[in-house]
Amino acid sequence: MSASYAEEVKVLRLRLHNHLVGYLVGYQGGKNVLSFTEAFKHDIHRPTFSLITHPAFPKAEKLMSEPWSRNQRLHPTLSNLLPEGALRELIAQGLKVHVDQEFHLLTCLGADLPGALVAEPMDPEEVPATVLSSHGKVRAVKFDKGAKENKFSLAGVQMKFSMKEKDGRYNLANGDILGDWIVKTPSTRHKDVPLNEYTAMRLAALVGIHIPDIKLVELNKLDNLPQINLPDEKLAFAIKRFDREQDTRIHMEDFAQVLVKYPHEKYNSASYEQIGKILYDFSGDGLADAQQFARRLLVNILLANGDAHLKNWSLLYADQVTPRLSPAYDILTTSVYMDGERQFALNLGKTKAWYDVSLANFQWWADRAGIPWRAIKPHLDDVITKARALWPEAIKDLPMNDEHQRQLKEHWRNLPKDFQIKAD
Repeated sequence: MSASYAEEVKVLRLRLHNHLVGYLVGYQGGKNVLSFTEAFKHDIHRPTFSLITHPAFPKAEKLMSEPWSRNQRLHPTLSNLLPEGALRELIAQGLKVHVDQEFHLLTCLGADLPGALVAEPMDPEEVPATVLSSHGKVRAVKFDKGAKENKFSLAGVQMKFSMKEKDGRYNLANGDILGDWIVKTPSTRHKDVPLNEYTAMRLAALVGIHIPDIKLVELNKLDNLPQINLPDEKLAFAIKRFDREQDTRIHMEDFAQVLVKYPHEKYNSASYEQIGKILYDFSGDGLADAQQFARRLLVNILLANGDAHLKNWSLLYADQVTPRLSPAYDILTTSVYMDGERQFALNLGKTKAWYDVSLANFQWWADRAGIPWRAIKPHLDDVITKARALWPEAIKDLPMNDEHQRQLKEHWRNLPKDFQIKAD
């Protein structure tokens, strides 16, 4: 190799609430390295990039002292900002890159990521010499000019888009316009998913679950969607982005990011005890968030939602620093689409089985998470009391289709005695 040879790299500048977090350097071979700036590392008033970098989190200083290096995939804190499944394939196809080339995906989507982080491509002359010198013999090169349209990023296996609402119409967010709603189009594999999710979320709200604004939106009110296959259904599900307030970004991260897990590990690498303990120990109001978390755990059982994995629980940093449990999202009755589904996503008190779980499992969960059981049980009692009193009538006026309602009511009858709900 020639002594004058310098490997070509591209550099992304990462900003959070106008603070320079650091630089992400992408090599041609797929290696990528995130280095935090000295100013950010030593700023005791810095916004929280991730809970693992919060000054109160164990070993945060050590974690930030070394570069975060990965090959092909980004570090989980960044990788989990990118979409999964069909949406990722759609974006990768438009960029003409492989779906695992995450540096390229982040480059395209960096202006409207979940939360408040912004990833900005840098021209070579903008990159500080100190950044390049720390990577050995490298030289920065320009980014390819890619297509500017259809830049959006929200994690999940469904087709979901960040859209801006104006006068009752929803336009695909791009450029400098931030989306304020997540709009999920109907599934080509499963029937009436928007109606299912809308109903489940409404039922959850009736028993004290904190949810954002939600709507069912006619498909003909969605503008500038990419060319995707849609079934013969007329409604999409829309949920207000709680990481946006008008044109202001609010930082958030899901629990795959918190626990430094990749999306493919979201079902098998943690338990609800771990999430509960983190909430109780680190939230700005640990007890209130643990109580809300317990309510949601029970609601997921009552609604036969087997998909409450790590990426469907998030922390929100409304004051830029302090973590709180975010509002609920992605609650739906999954059992109607999965033959024989009888389990929730992660372990709760040594079981995953809906039809075996009892209050004793919740008590074991609370004990293991270090949360006082006496502060949890009244919230569980309140959920089941309200569900029994309100749900059988409320569901009649909600749009879930008749067959799905029938299956959900059958699920209620089959639950253990602690959680059974009687419905006609």
